[in-house]
Amino acid sequence: MALPMKAMKSTKAMKPAMKAAMKAMKPAMKAAMKAVMKAKKAMKVSKIAKGKMARAVVFRGGKEKTSGGMTKEKLVKSKTGKIVSKAASARSKKAYASSPLKKWMEAMKQARKQLNIKGFVACGGKTAQGKALYAKTKSILSAK
Repeated sequence: MALPMKAMKSTKAMKPAMKAAMKAMKPAMKAAMKAVMKAKKAMKVSKIAKGKMARAVVFRGGKEKTSGGMTKEKLVKSKTGKIVSKAASARSKKAYASSPLKKWMEAMKQARKQLNIKGFVACGGKTAQGKALYAKTKSILSAK
């Protein structure tokens, strides 16, 4: 689709005027770009990791601390691979060491060994083997 002759002549006449206008704007545009770049450089980057992956970011050294104040020295990886608080991990290990659950599990291991049970057996279940396992575990626990 071709433009009419008059329209083409008017665009040709505008070209020099446009060039002159653009030339006048160039220094102003350069100054504006410099200001933007300077602002970007001066922008302060946070040292605090936020969000779901905050602990992971701090643990691998991307940021200094989490929004809760945890630093790399206060974090540790659990046996399941989750990054947790070192203090909380130690606290839970200490609590488990003296818990009745641990004592029961140790007695259960001994009972399974003494009764020569291998594989899954429901402790105190409907089977004779399960009932024997429960009784043996109880006797080992009471002996301690």
